[in-house]
Amino acid sequence: MNARSLYRPSWIMFLGMLLAWSLPGEAQTSKSLSLNEAIELGIKNSKQLKLNQTKITSALNAVKSANAAQLPEASVSGSYLRINQPNVDLKMKSDDNNGGGGESFPKVDQVAYGLATVTVPLFSGFKLQAGKESARYLAEATKLDADHDREAVIQNTVAAYSNLYKATVAVNLVQENLKQSQQRVSDFVSMEKNGIMARNDLLKAQLQQSNVEVALTQAESDRNIANVNMDILLGLPEDTKLELDTTFLGNNGATEKNVIEWEQLAVQKRKDAASLQAHEKAANADIKSAKADYYPSLALTGGYVAAYIPNVITVTNAVNVGVGLKYNLSSLWKTGDKVEDAKNRLKAVQINEEMLTDNIHLQVNQAYENYVVSRKKIDMYETAIEQADENYRITKNKHTNSLATTTDLLEADVAELQAKLNYTSARADAVVAYNKLLQAAGVLGENN
Repeated sequence: MNARSLYRPSWIMFLGMLLAWSLPGEAQTSKSLSLNEAIELGIKNSKQLKLNQTKITSALNAVKSANAAQLPEASVSGSYLRINQPNVDLKMKSDDNNGGGGESFPKVDQVAYGLATVTVPLFSGFKLQAGKESARYLAEATKLDADHDREAVIQNTVAAYSNLYKATVAVNLVQENLKQSQQRVSDFVSMEKNGIMARNDLLKAQLQQSNVEVALTQAESDRNIANVNMDILLGLPEDTKLELDTTFLGNNGATEKNVIEWEQLAVQKRKDAASLQAHEKAANADIKSAKADYYPSLALTGGYVAAYIPNVITVTNAVNVGVGLKYNLSSLWKTGDKVEDAKNRLKAVQINEEMLTDNIHLQVNQAYENYVVSRKKIDMYETAIEQADENYRITKNKHTNSLATTTDLLEADVAELQAKLNYTSARADAVVAYNKLLQAAGVLGENN
């Protein structure tokens, strides 16, 4: 034995240790996540809600600008000018020049002056008040639109959470079914070797195993995509493996409200309906603002003037205060079009309100019916599981006693798997359907 062979085991152990240390760092990050935690992350990381916040800020700035329009306007200006010596030929002679004396003009080569003015609006046909009122209602509408989008984010998060749960359970169920199929094939191989079973039946079992393996590959792919979608939605790293809390399945919203009560709740709570109401108030304010051009404007003015022309004049302490009245005669024939345009915008908002009212009734009824159906499906699929389990048990016993074909056994196995998948989907879909009903009624975001 040489020296090289003595050191070889140590190197193997060293490489094994390095590999063991490197594996945890490459492992996928796992995170336990409840539905409420998912909703909080969804709201926090929603790009749409962040964009809405910028719209709210702009609307509030518009309110500030409208309020500032009523404040006094003040301006200060001044100039310093260097001028040349102009050639002046004065035809009219002064009395001093009648005796033949020469003409005399002061030498002016520079001018300096300064002005300061202050204007305080007193009356502008209610335009300023209408502008402030419109800006406030538009800001309110922007906030309500943001609240409406917030409910949509919550609903999308619930739906994504439900889809990931269904995909995860589907993988687990198919894995269990694959184990069962593999054991069946193993048993059939022994039976075929012993001449107890025809090869055709073995091939049928092997074909079903292959189909289950394909189904498992697809289920794992669906789960991975659902997991990545959830990670992106919540602002998490894409390689984060989410472990869901199944207690959310109990939040399927048992309620005694009928559809009429849900509709009445929607009329009171829907944020998009309230937003249109705010837009209607803003449109009415815009009509007032347009009509304001029919009236004159009145303002209190004040100013100060100072001037200095060397060798000619010096002006200081020249203060003026007064009231200014202005009326644009062209408004008599120009303002009518502005008023009609404002009225047309109001009419458009009112029509949108009517359309939304119809949609609310339809959305609530659809959401309510979907919710009722989803609750019934849970009961029906629960019964279906019991029936499928019993059918598989009986068929398996018959097959063992050569009273049922292999095809019957495999069909019973598929029916049992499908019943379990349907039941899982029904429970998750009921949660989504209930939250959709809350969204249609405008109360989804009240507890989040």
